[in-house]
Amino acid sequence: MINRPGIFRFLTLMISGALVLKVSANGFRLADQDAFATARGEAFVATADNPSAIYYNPAGITQLEDNDLRGGIYGIYLDPSYSPPSGGQTYHSSDHLAAVPQVFYTYSSTNIPVSFGLGVYAPYGGSISWPQDTGFRTVATQGKLTYLTLNPVVAVKLPLDFSIGAGLMVNYANMDLEQGLRPFAQPLANFFRFRGDGWSVGYNLGLRWQPIDQISFGATFRSSAAVTLNGHTEFEQQPLIQTRQLPAHMDFEFPLTVVCGLSYRPTPEWNLEFDADYTDWSSFGKTAIYQQGNTPLGGPQNPPVTLNWQESWMYELGATRYFDNGWHASAGFVYNESSVPNAYYTPLAADLDRYFFSVGAGHKGKRFDFDIAYQLGYGPTHTVAGSTPSSTPGIGSNQNANGNYEFISSAVMLTVGMHF
Repeated sequence: MINRPGIFRFLTLMISGALVLKVSANGFRLADQDAFATARGEAFVATADNPSAIYYNPAGITQLEDNDLRGGIYGIYLDPSYSPPSGGQTYHSSDHLAAVPQVFYTYSSTNIPVSFGLGVYAPYGGSISWPQDTGFRTVATQGKLTYLTLNPVVAVKLPLDFSIGAGLMVNYANMDLEQGLRPFAQPLANFFRFRGDGWSVGYNLGLRWQPIDQISFGATFRSSAAVTLNGHTEFEQQPLIQTRQLPAHMDFEFPLTVVCGLSYRPTPEWNLEFDADYTDWSSFGKTAIYQQGNTPLGGPQNPPVTLNWQESWMYELGATRYFDNGWHASAGFVYNESSVPNAYYTPLAADLDRYFFSVGAGHKGKRFDFDIAYQLGYGPTHTVAGSTPSSTPGIGSNQNANGNYEFISSAVMLTVGMHF
């Protein structure tokens, strides 16, 4: 038997490890926070019956008893690719592998209908690095985003099997962006880079209602979170400009999300669910890199960055079959709409409509449980035409992101849990 102080020391160690780990994954929003949910195509907001409900729907933790600890890792191989409008060579990002951790803990009182939870996870993340000879070097060459959330929540179970939950999201973001200042990297070295990090605060809400055993409804809301990334710019353009740094900052507002879903259980052996998941990416509109100090050769003091992203939806469908002795198997499907319009297309997101197929299995015991899921992602060819560079160097060099983009990914997720 593990005593309670030992459990809390173990939880603290896991959280500390997650906070210092540099999360890096291609893509931008990371909806995969639990292997059971991922196996079901992320259709989990109305089910929400394990500690990862802290992320998926905090109202769901009222279904749990005593103490539950659950954590895992999402390992993924990604291969976004690009070919110029005229065809010819196909270019691939050099960043292929990523591992994203998450940990969740919940406690439900036996005396009052109140549950508490704490989660540490990465709801966003990205790392992409393109070769220097793609033809859009002055638009973008590489970008990295680390985004971690510490999320304490509380949930209350009300009469008529109705539960509500709410939490505070404390977010840390670290961003690294780079592009060329000239169409070619050689023979004269040239680049422009921004690096910065910052903290933000938001909140999440959830509700769950199960009027009868066969049907449950769920909904969750995650607020937007505005962050100022404080750091510096670094640039070089030989032979005129030697390597130089200037203090700088950028302002971003990470989007709000809303998810609604319906779970139908025709028998105790089956759970079918459909979710609609909305992200308001229009919060990524126009911003700028605000520099302090004198820029050389009359360069722009606050170079503008135009994104003008758009709202998008994910549609998620999942099914789970429960067997005897605690075993279960799941399958799911997700359709994910593109959020980046062609007008200011950025290769750092390389966004396009994507389809995800997943399967998984697991076991739930009296004290321990585990789930493992496999996910295949595919994005058919997306042709970008008529794009305008989002920043000054691309405009000055007459380069753009026009061309053909494709995407494929393969991921394995493992989650383990303990009840005590």
